[in-house]
Amino acid sequence: MDKYGLLGKNISYSFSRNYFNTKFERQNIDAVYENFDLSEIEKFPEIIKNNRDLKGLNVTIPYKESIIPFLDGLDKKAKKIGAVNTIKINEDGKLIGHNTDYYGFKNSLTPLLKPKHKRALILGTGGASKAIAYALKKLDLEYRFVSRTASKKVDFTYKGLTSDIISSHQIIINCTPLGTFPKIEDHPNIPYLGITSNHILYDLIYNPDETTFLRFGREKKAITINGLQMLELQAEKAWKIWNRKS
Repeated sequence: MDKYGLLGKNISYSFSRNYFNTKFERQNIDAVYENFDLSEIEKFPEIIKNNRDLKGLNVTIPYKESIIPFLDGLDKKAKKIGAVNTIKINEDGKLIGHNTDYYGFKNSLTPLLKPKHKRALILGTGGASKAIAYALKKLDLEYRFVSRTASKKVDFTYKGLTSDIISSHQIIINCTPLGTFPKIEDHPNIPYLGITSNHILYDLIYNPDETTFLRFGREKKAITINGLQMLELQAEKAWKIWNRKS
């Protein structure tokens, strides 16, 4: 039996395990999907050593960037993005990093876009945000990063955001874990007064279905979307990568 899994920290809530095991059952695929919950990335080689039947892995918070030194190579997109959420284990045992977050986000956002949607704010600067930025660039949309602390890579801090900045960026993407179950009242601290019906609010979180961030957007008549469709799209893309001939 082939084995696949998810690499992350505190991932008991994970979407992937249930999604793939349900897929395997429905399609009569002789495989199983497990969670590999690591307290630190340095324990990753033990996973590979102790699971010789592993064919592929997904990678989630907080290891999308720190996993890279443990891999034997990256595909072109993952190299450009600088983050990995999918690992293919080749027949020769080589570990190759890919990024399907970009694909999932781009293809779930595109149907919502209209000419008025020109600029985006990316909330957070972790591994997921890099794939989001790459997708926005491919869609010819301007984007700016928002973080708690100022740096060369950050355009705005949360304290520096104004309603005018919010209103002039018609797409706002939450790439932080703020609002994830069970802390569902948490939300990014932005001036929600600047949100209008011209906005798209996109939350990479999928549990709960509607985060406080999205609820505030809906109340302002904005288009809102959670991360579920992105996850489904990136999961199917990962499945194709795992089953490609090495």
